Amino acid sequence: MLTIINNSTNPYYNLALEEYVLKHIKSDEDFILLWQNKNAIIVGRNQNTFAEINYQYVKEHNIDVVRRTSGGGAVYHDLGNLNFTFITKNIQDNLNNYRKFTEPVIAALNKLGVPAEFSGRNDILVDGKKISGNAQTFYKDRMLHHGTILFNANLEMVSKVLNVNIEKLQSKGIKSNRSRVTNIYPYIKTKITIKEFIIHLLKHFLGNDYENRIYKLTNEDLENIEKLKNEKYMTWEWNFGESPEMDIQKQKRFLGGQVQFNFNVNEGIIKDCKIYGDFFGKENISDIEKSLIGVPFRENDLYEALNKIKLDDYFFNITIDDLISCIFY
Repeated sequence: MLTIINNSTNPYYNLALEEYVLKHIKSDEDFILLWQNKNAIIVGRNQNTFAEINYQYVKEHNIDVVRRTSGGGAVYHDLGNLNFTFITKNIQDNLNNYRKFTEPVIAALNKLGVPAEFSGRNDILVDGKKISGNAQTFYKDRMLHHGTILFNANLEMVSKVLNVNIEKLQSKGIKSNRSRVTNIYPYIKTKITIKEFIIHLLKHFLGNDYENRIYKLTNEDLENIEKLKNEKYMTWEWNFGESPEMDIQKQKRFLGGQVQFNFNVNEGIIKDCKIYGDFFGKENISDIEKSLIGVPFRENDLYEALNKIKLDDYFFNITIDDLISCIFY
């Protein structure tokens, strides 16, 4: 088994690195990658991003939102969380065999005095609380298994960033399982830093001579990873536009009356729109409804679309900022 030393904490880069190693690094040996993300929400491949994040909080706190290629639920990452990735052969014994890939992690945790154990379909628990969730994805004859380890993460942030902020939202995507979580740090008998924890894991997986098992990426590799990051993982189309179909209903009361927006959104694009309320206006509100069909469900795009309309003719005493706040906040 080989490893790649990755000191990046950029979630867009780190997910691009995972995919690149899976699809493009040719080696007969398996890989183990250990990596950290700065504050970010990592959304499952089949999830509706809009349904999973607290949009207002995420925007105010500049938290990155990135979609991964594997299934499962949305998770919050910070520098108190460590991620591990196994890249290996796509053989029948590995397919959905979460116990096989978590057992070496559990053994490494047990060595530190952490009473970790496998539970359910894909989790590692300590005292009945989740410290690791796992997921898999596949490409031709190879597969990727990755998971989290809550070392000393800010657990309060989980409920803040993943608290759905869209009222009466019904999503056809998969909802995240808000399991009870905990950190492993309080259970470690001899306290260590997360960097020392990384070394502990590398030695456990690769042996004390792990430095001889490091795979060096070429300049071409690094350029391709950067390209993948920029052209896929940093794009709105991948992170939000890939969301499954959903219905959104948002309403708010202003000085000029109550406004209710009803959207049908598919792959991030508004497919239908209905607006109700007790507001006043001299023009037919269906004009605005029609003008919003085909617009990406993204704050800047909706602002731009609404800004082209003389809103005073439709909403008396209600501003464009009021309407945007109704939809997104």
